[in-house]
Amino acid sequence: MKLVSIVVPCYNEDESVNLFYSVVNPILAEIKEIKYEFIFVNEGSKDKTIQIIKELTNRESNGRYINFSRNFGKEAAMLAGIEAARGDAVILMDVDLQDPPNLLPQMIEDWLEGGYAVIYTRRSTRSGEPPIRSWFAKQFYKFINKMSDVHIVDGARDYRLMDRKVVDSFLQLKEKNRFAKTRVIVKESFPSPIQNSTQKKKAYQRRNS
Repeated sequence: MKLVSIVVPCYNEDESVNLFYSVVNPILAEIKEIKYEFIFVNEGSKDKTIQIIKELTNRESNGRYINFSRNFGKEAAMLAGIEAARGDAVILMDVDLQDPPNLLPQMIEDWLEGGYAVIYTRRSTRSGEPPIRSWFAKQFYKFINKMSDVHIVDGARDYRLMDRKVVDSFLQLKEKNRFAKTRVIVKESFPSPIQNSTQKKKAYQRRNS
């Protein structure tokens, strides 16, 4: 049976961790073709995030954690989680539930049955986002695609599944400052996209209220 590792960076998310697990764990438990593990990466949070993660991983046998002494950034947290992952596939997810967990069965099916080595998600709409943020995001993608030989899809997210062969290849790259959206696409030429609207979830709304 295949093992899937869920890598979850966390920064000041003490209100989100348990909610995330309570939503995602039952969805994965319904997928009988896999085993799974959670790897929570605490990015030097200043709230009670690490305490809650420790309590959760002590209580649940399918959880592990990595604790940073300070915030080194999300890319560093994702890299640490990927390095620690034991799975035949690795899925990157945000803990605030902005990455729709209901896409997980489709992503895993595309990997198991469709033979895709990378399944990535992209935002199909920016509704609900402040206009100025949407404008800057669009300008960023225009600029970087002019400067780079690698095309980055507008709205591409870190929420993605990577097969073990892609993970191992990714980890061979030695850059100190990585940008996972580009490096994964460089290594795997034929990723499968999944569209989603990335609705704001309760954890996100509560954290920012």
